[in-house]
Parts: sequence; structure tokens; C-alpha cells
Amino acid sequence: MHWLLEPGLFTNDSVRTAFLLGAMVSLVSAVVGVFTVLRAQSFAGHALTDVAMAGGAGASLAGVAPLLGFLGGGVLGAGAMDAIGVLRVKGRDIATGVVLGAATGLAALFLFLVASSSAATGSTQLILFGSVFTVEASTLPYVAGLSALVLTALVFIRRPLLLSSLSSELAAVRGVRLRWVGGAFMIMLAVSVGLSSIVIGSILSTALLIGPPASALKMSSHVTKAVSIAVGLGIAATWLGIVFAYDSYYWLPAHRGLPVSFFVVFVVVIEFSFANLAYRFHARRVAPTTSARVNVEPVGGR
Repeated sequence: MHWLLEPGLFTNDSVRTAFLLGAMVSLVSAVVGVFTVLRAQSFAGHALTDVAMAGGAGASLAGVAPLLGFLGGGVLGAGAMDAIGVLRVKGRDIATGVVLGAATGLAALFLFLVASSSAATGSTQLILFGSVFTVEASTLPYVAGLSALVLTALVFIRRPLLLSSLSSELAAVRGVRLRWVGGAFMIMLAVSVGLSSIVIGSILSTALLIGPPASALKMSSHVTKAVSIAVGLGIAATWLGIVFAYDSYYWLPAHRGLPVSFFVVFVVVIEFSFANLAYRFHARRVAPTTSARVNVEPVGGR
């Protein structure tokens, strides 16, 4: 494994912090992402990345930690989408589009002001693409606490959330408060996007939120199993991204490494491609058997 693990990988404090941070963020993103895909709210997740980007840029402009901006912007955006939208998918898409447009405009303004006032600080690159190697170890307890809070909340509402994700009409008949469950989930989604933004940046955090869960749901239709697979795929993508980014420092001339976000997204795409191929291969194997069973059914008569 020496060809993959460059010297000093596991003895570097920044790398160890990145591994712990990446594992926690990948865990939350995978669990929340499975419900995001089931609820067909991938567009909302993408919109929240732009909202988080605006929040991170605003925080950088105000001299506040980007994590606070990512989380604050995401929660405000989630609240706005829930307030504007209605229960139907069309209404949610309209609300998401409105918030997305406003967030994009604010992000462009804030990033312009940040770049104009502090072009040499690298704040713009940090906001857009993340910089997990620069995260202080003191940030880990806050990320751990937020991750535990999101996962605990999901455990409490998992049954009504799953039912409303699969059939909102049936959930309404069973007495589920759809607006309350939807609003609570949007806040969890916003926190998840904010946390992933510090690993791979706000502009790419959708990949970690949607990619591994989408791959997992291709592999299994059982929600619990899909969540476990998504967690494994997400952590694998993040850790491999960290390893490759660290190694790229030695690969390239002048010791200029490539960003972690590039490798994480690359691995996520590879995972989804293999999952999609496996799903198609399985479907082709099942289809002839199903056709054969249909052909032996009697035609006409009892």
C-alpha cells in the first residue's frame, strides 16, 4: 500500500482531523440523503447548497467562522422554502426556485465583496470548494454535537418521515402532521448541507448528500440496508478523497496538491456508475425470468 499511502499520512494532525470530520459529515449526509432522495427533494438539497454558499460568504465578509454562515444560511433558506411552499411537489419546486434565485444573487454579491476586500486570503476558494485540511481540531466537538442532534431527531421522526416520504396521502390519513414533519426535515437537511460544506465546499456538497444515497438505493430497496450502504459509500468517498488529495501534494510539481472536493466528487461518480451498472445487470437477469412466467399463463378461459 506504499504506492497509495504517502509518508506522514497518519501522523499528520491535520489529516487525522480531516478523517474524523469527514466520517461524521459523511454519516449525517448519507442518512439525511436517503430520505432526501426518497422524498424527491434533491432539488431542494441543491438549492440549500447555494443558500449555504451565501451564508458562508456573508460570514466571511463579517469576519465570522464560515461554519456558522453555512449553518445559519442553510437554516434560514430551509425555513423560507417551507414557509413559501405547499405540500404538493409543484409548490415545493416553485418555493425552491424562488429561494435558489435569491440565494444565488446574494452569494454573487457577497463573494464579489469578499474577493474585492481580501483576495489574498483564499476565502472564496474555502467557501466554494472547502478546505478540510485547514479545519481546526477544536471544531470537531461542534460538528459531533450537530451530527448527533440531527441523527437523534431523525430517529424520533423516522416512522412518520418514512411514511410521508413514500406516500403523503396515506400519511395524512394516518394522522401525520405533514407540514411539521416536512419543516423539521428541511432543517435537518440544511444542517447536513452546512456540515458537508466545510469538507467539500458549498458548491459541491450536493454530491456527498445525493450521490452515496442514490447509489445505495440502486443496490437495495430496503431503507435500513440502503442507509447502511450509503454510510459506507459516503465515508469511503470522503476518506479516499482525503488520501488522494494528500498524495497529490507529492505527485504534482512545486508541491501544489489538488483539492479534496475534486477527489470526493470523482469517487462518488465512480460509485454511482458501478451501482447503476449493477442495477441494470440485475434487472436484465430478472426480466427474462419474469417474461417466462408470464408466457406460461393460460390465455382465455379459467
